[in-house]
Amino acid sequence: MKAIRVLVVDDSPTARGLLVGILRSGSGFVVVGEAADGWRAVEMATLLRPDVIVMDILMPGLDGYEATRQIMASAPVPIVLVTASAGAREVSFSLNALRIGAVAVLPKPVGPSSEGFSGAADELVWTVRAMASVKVVRLYTSALRRDLPAGPKALPDIRFRSATRRIVAMAASTGGPAALCQVLSSLPGDFAAPILVVQHISAGFTEGLVEWLSASCKLRAKVAESREPLEPGVIYVAPEERHLGAEGHAILVSDAPPVAGFRPSATFLFESVAASRGQDVVAAILTGMGEDGVEGLRAVRRAGGWVLAQDEATSVVFGMPGAAIAAGCADAVVPLDAIHEHLLEAVGRRGIA
Repeated sequence: MKAIRVLVVDDSPTARGLLVGILRSGSGFVVVGEAADGWRAVEMATLLRPDVIVMDILMPGLDGYEATRQIMASAPVPIVLVTASAGAREVSFSLNALRIGAVAVLPKPVGPSSEGFSGAADELVWTVRAMASVKVVRLYTSALRRDLPAGPKALPDIRFRSATRRIVAMAASTGGPAALCQVLSSLPGDFAAPILVVQHISAGFTEGLVEWLSASCKLRAKVAESREPLEPGVIYVAPEERHLGAEGHAILVSDAPPVAGFRPSATFLFESVAASRGQDVVAAILTGMGEDGVEGLRAVRRAGGWVLAQDEATSVVFGMPGAAIAAGCADAVVPLDAIHEHLLEAVGRRGIA
């Protein structure tokens, strides 16, 4: 098997050495270069053509965000961002970098003697290995989004099984923050249904994700709280390490065991809203690795709900939507920039939860 060639970028020699050591301890990696700042990272990305770049987000001079933008314009490559803090500034920088081409963001391992080091190191190795196969695209503009293939905006002729839907459930993994932001920021402030979201993301980033979505959208985003009433036009994001669902017209937050290794789980979300709200549900499965959500989407279909799947051309990773489509769970396969139109068609405006 061909070794995965990695460029490591961090302004701290200690942190950089730690990242290099973790990768070299994992089988199948070759660290082809090290850079101490974003300027050098841009140069080395073009010179070395690594398979993956692991890069700190906050660096003096050229930070990880701007370095990502320049690399994606000149020498596109999967970029895994690492940050030592999950503070609002760091998370905002990281999530904006995901919008312009970075593929994942992780907490930076803080040292072999620290609690949780082994798990953080394993997550880094697994993520870099997985992201090496992700296809990235060149960034042709300075807009904070991936260029998407041009295509007709008209909606396909779909016969809705009920006049309107009253609850939206969405799930995503790799590439999800940017995809969610694009869809949700395109919805009007008077959107007529609550939106429940499961996003697989590293520990410590959920609050930052919520703040970032709130700043980017006309809708209000919040971390979901158990038993709070569902309100139209509110985005409810699953709390860390807890499942999200619905009980009638209220939020369900659960400590139930992981489903197929995931908590929060897309399958838990979809099964819950299907059982609770039946044909009122419109579900959307977005970019992500793996098959989480497929069994839950079967439940949505059985209950009379409606399912959207993001198409392959606009997915960073086609695993989750691809698995749903292959299982026959999708009513419509839709490019990312048209999903909000389908949600508006299904839900309408000024409704009630």
